[in-house]
Amino acid sequence: ANGHVGATREELEAACAAIEGRPQERRLRDGLLNLVMDRCEFAATSAIEPTELRRDVFLRAAKSRTADGFDRAAVLSAVATERGLSVEEIERAIYADLRGAQVLSSVKAIAPEALVAGYDRAQAQAVLLRAVRVVVTVRCRAAGGYRALFRRIKFLRLLHRIQPDAGGGYRVEIDGPYSLFESVTKYGLGLAMLLPVLDACESWQLVADVRWGKTRGKLTFRLAGAARPGDEEPARLPDEVATLAASFRALESPWSVEEDATILELPGVGLCVPDLAFVHRDTGETVYLEVLGYWSREAVWQRVKLVEKGLPFRILFAVSERLRVSEAALGKEQPGALVVYKNVLSARAVEEKLARFDQRRLARECAKLDPAFEKALAEEGLSEELAEWPEY
Repeated sequence: ANGHVGATREELEAACAAIEGRPQERRLRDGLLNLVMDRCEFAATSAIEPTELRRDVFLRAAKSRTADGFDRAAVLSAVATERGLSVEEIERAIYADLRGAQVLSSVKAIAPEALVAGYDRAQAQAVLLRAVRVVVTVRCRAAGGYRALFRRIKFLRLLHRIQPDAGGGYRVEIDGPYSLFESVTKYGLGLAMLLPVLDACESWQLVADVRWGKTRGKLTFRLAGAARPGDEEPARLPDEVATLAASFRALESPWSVEEDATILELPGVGLCVPDLAFVHRDTGETVYLEVLGYWSREAVWQRVKLVEKGLPFRILFAVSERLRVSEAALGKEQPGALVVYKNVLSARAVEEKLARFDQRRLARECAKLDPAFEKALAEEGLSEELAEWPEY
């Protein structure tokens, strides 16, 4: 690949196909080739629009065709003269947009040992595509390692539950693609991308229940590893969360929004890593946001029950309407609330929920000054009339 920078994809593939090997090594060769090709950057280098050029050439060829055929060289020469180019440039440009004609512009460097390790990892990733359930026990040297890991798991949209492990570290239980009824392939690819993330941990052990072969027999797959820093991308917010944060910052709100990787312990559920934290600019009050998105209804109801038991912090759970959960599932006076959205998370909807939290705080403070507020709160909760009281 390094020796073919500047050559076409077709030339590179032909050179790779010419590499000799025993029949039993064909799978290994093809697997390594795929990994190398993934690190190659190809581009069409022609400044001429190939489709337009082909149209000109083919129309001119059709017009010049006779009973004895046509003169290809004459056609190309005429088009080249008309465009002020050489015949060689026309030859290169006419099919420059086809896959085989793309030019190899660069190859992302990798050591041979790392390439072999990537091959082994890819085989393990293929196994996880058939997983029903995956349990990973992880240990990191610092809390920041855990936060980065959990953030990455959420970015991959994996259905997971996190709990402290008795031996130290954390235990992460993840639903496998074969536990779902739809989007199995897309979800499976997300699960496969978990392995490069685990390699940043000090140590980890993975146990997966898989369905194997045509009969989908039940097997157990085990894997373990230790810190092997690579070139994986740093953890970042899922797209819909990043969009929400940007939209919220554009509002004139008394709340600021921050990316948050605080690990919150939810008794009876496990651990929760909020996506965002909203901080009131005057009071310093913090409200967390966790985007459950397209998670299972069970995960949502677990959080509803948790909130009803009482939480030491305030939190919003954003849920897709596809899960058929109503915002009314959580009462007005609870320390948590649901934000149900259709396609895109609304910054205005989140701000309204935050304002409701702020109203409750003010109402409690007012109730200390005027007993009449206690009666209003007991009878109406935070009714619209309450905000009209002069004392409020």
